[in-house]
Amino acid sequence: MSGSVQTLIGMGAYLVLIIAIGLWFARRSNSNPEEFFLGKRGLGPWVAAMSAEASDMSGWLLMGLPGVAYFTGMGEAFWTAVGLFIGTWINWKLVAKRLRSYSQVAGNAITLPDYFSNRFHDKKRILMSIAAVMILVFFSIYAGAQFVTFGKLFGYVFGAEQYFAVMVILGAVLVLFYTLLGGFLAESTCDFVQGILMVCALLLVLAFGFVHAGGFAGVSENLAHFPRFTDIFGIYVPAKAAGADYGFLSILSCLAWGLGYFGMPQVLLRFMAIKKSSKIAESRLIAVTWCGLSLFAAVAIGLIGRAYLPDLLTTAGNAENIFLHLAQRFFPPLLAGIVISGVLAASMSSSDSYMLIASSALANDLFKGLLKKDAGEQLVMWVARITMLVVTIFGVSIALSGNNSIFRIVSYAWAGLGATFGPLILFSLFWKRTTLQGAIAGMLTGGLMVFIWKEGISKIGGAFGVYELLPAFILSCLVIFLVSLGTPKPSGAIDKEFEAARTAEF
Repeated sequence: MSGSVQTLIGMGAYLVLIIAIGLWFARRSNSNPEEFFLGKRGLGPWVAAMSAEASDMSGWLLMGLPGVAYFTGMGEAFWTAVGLFIGTWINWKLVAKRLRSYSQVAGNAITLPDYFSNRFHDKKRILMSIAAVMILVFFSIYAGAQFVTFGKLFGYVFGAEQYFAVMVILGAVLVLFYTLLGGFLAESTCDFVQGILMVCALLLVLAFGFVHAGGFAGVSENLAHFPRFTDIFGIYVPAKAAGADYGFLSILSCLAWGLGYFGMPQVLLRFMAIKKSSKIAESRLIAVTWCGLSLFAAVAIGLIGRAYLPDLLTTAGNAENIFLHLAQRFFPPLLAGIVISGVLAASMSSSDSYMLIASSALANDLFKGLLKKDAGEQLVMWVARITMLVVTIFGVSIALSGNNSIFRIVSYAWAGLGATFGPLILFSLFWKRTTLQGAIAGMLTGGLMVFIWKEGISKIGGAFGVYELLPAFILSCLVIFLVSLGTPKPSGAIDKEFEAARTAEF
């Protein structure tokens, strides 16, 4: 039996497990929209924590981040990981419990746009509509990044890079299939399994890579040939085979990744779906531990990969395959298939979340919330399924557009979601004076500024070259604050709900 066939068997065993989970939850999760989109707030602490982190990190964790570390060294990868770790902890510490309570106090909201609309008593559903459109746009881009991962993974493993498009489509169809079957509960349970597989795969490859590369001495000696490669304040420039300073603004851009967490619907929904708010502290410990281990391992794999295979991968896109190269070199084909399934798990755990959240945005928030308020539950769920199909097609088109850098695609969508929703989440939960007008203005400012900064202002360079999430997030906060102060105070009913959410326990 050939190595490729054994690898395929290992990956196939994992895929059978995931499909089985989808079938298990199919009947239960298709009963009504609340079950399908939020699992009736029934997640335990382990599933909530692991599914939140797995759906958040995506294929970027096993391919994008190690690829950056392999290609340019410690600087960018290290500070990005630090920003994400801090953002994860603060999000679980500050946002999780308050959002769990407020989303239920505010009309038992089952989606993020639904929460925003109920929180500000937006009878015209303007805020809900804007939020739903933003989710559709940025999650379609996000899904495209995960489909790129499918193409790279299968193309590399089976030596069929010329069939990249076919592999992208097959991976997308698979995720669409089990997400359609089981909804939020299937997705969250799959993500729990996938989170375990991801961290195990990372730690296994890291341990074997460290030994094969010669331990500390061998890694240090080999990396010394690449100027500034292990310097957290420096960066290796492959085109010049030289090092350069990694300046303050660059570091600030990387740390700004942590701001994105406050606006990530796939994470925020897990906060809303936790069974009891008293379990959040336990979930936080699990999530932060998983995040720290995974980020450390991902960066270290990129560095060890450069020490072990210094000249193998010569472009940023190819460098994202370093995890796959190491896994296939260190393990027998069958075990390699299971380890490599960690990449598949990472991509699937994210793309299923993106498709489900995008479908809920259109079906529950736009269709039922705005266009046809008397729509029955089954009609809403059929609209959701059709939306999933459309998002999948759009994501595939992005994956086939020619931009094969997972890291760069994800950074764009991350900035868009973080700046659109992050400031408003914080203001809505912690500042009673926030008004509907301020919320609308802040959301639009954050989302639009990401496009404006990325496609226009950043081209000026210098200080304007900072990661677009940072200026967009700051401007959104300023707009929410100033517009809220300049408009009438919220009603007594809104104030009453705010105080109820502050002390509520569910």
